Amino acid sequence: MKFFVDTADIHEIEELAATGLIDGVTTNPSLIAKSGKEFVPLIKDICKIVNGPVSAEVAATDFETMRKEAEVLRNIANNVTIKVPLTPAGLKLCKLLSHDDTKVNVTLCFSAAQAILAAKAGAAFVSPFVGRLDDISMNGMQLIEDIVKIYKNYPAYKTEVLVASIRSPMHITQAAKMGAQVITAPPSVIQQLFKHPLTDQGLAAFVEDWNKSGQTILKD
Repeated sequence: MKFFVDTADIHEIEELAATGLIDGVTTNPSLIAKSGKEFVPLIKDICKIVNGPVSAEVAATDFETMRKEAEVLRNIANNVTIKVPLTPAGLKLCKLLSHDDTKVNVTLCFSAAQAILAAKAGAAFVSPFVGRLDDISMNGMQLIEDIVKIYKNYPAYKTEVLVASIRSPMHITQAAKMGAQVITAPPSVIQQLFKHPLTDQGLAAFVEDWNKSGQTILKD
């Protein structure tokens, strides 16, 4: 499973990239606005930190303006993935860009039927939002299971399931069990994956016992 981090905070991206565990980055207009930085230079800086796909989202909603924005964005760096909404205009642009060998991430997917459309449009990634479905008392992870199953029925579909709107490590492990290829999560959720009380307890005991032994590995 590939791990993308969902943030536009350069410091957070650098910290996680240093672990070697991050395969890409996803951004959106809200995250860009939160960063307080200018969009294009920020995406350029992120692409210098991470070698994998960096999703940069178009801001327009009409096809012609989206197309012009996408042209600007994909010229930033070779690893930019154009992010488009799951709308008729977004899928039209996805079809155009994918035929030109540009990776596209189709976002705001909330149904298996929408995911089929994204695959037919040639999307490199489709981003189902599990947390937002959970928020309205629907089963977000059931959507992931359905999309993975449908895509497996049609080997010609090359679209990877990129699980988005992740709220907890449980979403990540469930997505992995279902066979989703990618997750994108906020840095805080990815950091939680390291945590387990028994790990902390065990490490504390090892450190205490080692200190009592009076030994050292590094010699002066």
